[in-house]
Amino acid sequence: MAAAAATPEAPPRAGLTIFALCLAVFIVPYGLSSAPVALPAMGRDLNAGVVPLQWVVNAYNVTAASFMMAAGSIADRIGRKRVFSFGVGLYGVSALIGALATNVLLLDAARAVAGVAAAAMMTAGVSVMANMFQGAARTKAFAFVGVTIGAGLAIGPTSSGLLVSGLGWRAIFWVQFAIAVASMFGLKLVQESKDPDAHSVDWAGTVTFTLALFCFTLGVIQGPVWGWGSAGVLGLFAACVLLLAGFVLVERRQRFPMFDLSLFAEPRFMAVNLLATAVSFGFVGLMVLLPSYLVGANGLTDSAAGLTMLLLTAPVLAFPLVSGRMVQAGVPMRPILSGSLVLVAAGLAWLTVVHPGIGLLELTGPLLLVGIGIGLIYGLMDGAAVSTVPPAKVGMASGMFNTIRLATEAVAVAGMVAALMSLLQQRISDGLGRYTQGTDLTPRSVTDSVSSGNLDAVVDKAPAASRDALTDFLGQGYTHGFQVVLWGTVVICLVGAVVLHLILTDRPAADAPADTAEPAAQNASRESADATV
Repeated sequence: MAAAAATPEAPPRAGLTIFALCLAVFIVPYGLSSAPVALPAMGRDLNAGVVPLQWVVNAYNVTAASFMMAAGSIADRIGRKRVFSFGVGLYGVSALIGALATNVLLLDAARAVAGVAAAAMMTAGVSVMANMFQGAARTKAFAFVGVTIGAGLAIGPTSSGLLVSGLGWRAIFWVQFAIAVASMFGLKLVQESKDPDAHSVDWAGTVTFTLALFCFTLGVIQGPVWGWGSAGVLGLFAACVLLLAGFVLVERRQRFPMFDLSLFAEPRFMAVNLLATAVSFGFVGLMVLLPSYLVGANGLTDSAAGLTMLLLTAPVLAFPLVSGRMVQAGVPMRPILSGSLVLVAAGLAWLTVVHPGIGLLELTGPLLLVGIGIGLIYGLMDGAAVSTVPPAKVGMASGMFNTIRLATEAVAVAGMVAALMSLLQQRISDGLGRYTQGTDLTPRSVTDSVSSGNLDAVVDKAPAASRDALTDFLGQGYTHGFQVVLWGTVVICLVGAVVLHLILTDRPAADAPADTAEPAAQNASRESADATV
């Protein structure tokens, strides 16, 4: 009885504490989902091409993925509240810099800093909440976190579109800054904790992994610009391979490595990471490409594009609860996950009906289908990841899974945009001269403008007599490239669904008691604060 009294399930003012933590956590998914809708406006205002604009999204993902494991180790050693508070403050500073940025490079740098802050907030925030809440109170607290993350993803695109149309793109960073400042007032409710057995940070692994991911992402982004066979692109890919080899060597010699490479020998753990990769292409990549297409080829305003994106993101808020209840009712995770990925593929295939002037009604079906599939997956994906490994490695598996997921999101965005640019540039090169005689427009400059959703910058420079024809030509070329990228993503999702169904059995992880494997999966699904980022 005395022990129970000494460790209550919830701290004093538990409701306010959960609210303070969730308010800070909200910034992380909001920062991810709000930026893509604003990219066309950023490009117009800052006179930026599609490559530097990509880094507004990629810089966030790359740094968040790279520092996730290191942030967790640091939090265990020096204090979880301290790291969480640092993350909130750093995110506020990065948002302030983003709001005041006068060029796209400064904005990219601010987003990279925001990614580091997001890694600190998510890893330390999870540890803080797990330490402050116990039993049923912990489950309830993490349920609020899950809803908060879903809300950040769902609200981000729509609110961003409305803010951009009404106040300009800088407003989305002012909102993030205001939330960060408000969150600081709730930090006094958070209790400090450390891990007395924490190990040193694996800096060698962090540095080699970060540089390898950066080189690969930069190589994919610069491929259409420099040429896929250019010395620069090939050099970046070669550097990535060498750095990955160095990373493997470093991790094998570390007593306490950042990545336990033996987990990759577990086929089911690899299958769930394949699921995360497919989701990165099917959802995160689409969130980046679709707003630019709706603004550029379809002529929507930023606010209209943001409202349209709600069809894609709103189901992500509701359907994780549906998949959780399906599992509780006895439906195995394997058919839910693989079937949901098939739904995503079907929605993406349906979305290939896009064309300039497409109406909201035609977009409703495919976007809802993709959103429902992603929502069902997000309800179980983290639980599936940790249920494939022995209980002693659950923490490591969760950190590795979230790191890999964020890394594949960065690669998916870079790869899909690079593929679209290559297809569009090839199409534009074949017929641009018919409409732009006497101008300084080149296939490269036109591709940059069109890919970033700014067709008007090209059309306004063309002779008046050919502007309508040029608009139609560019819209059709943009549509063709977008459709090809969508079909490629369909293939990735279908292959992922088949492999996942074949490999991800419903048996418990090795060394895990059969009667505890499923509850562990359900708890992990609820308790992973990075479940949808």
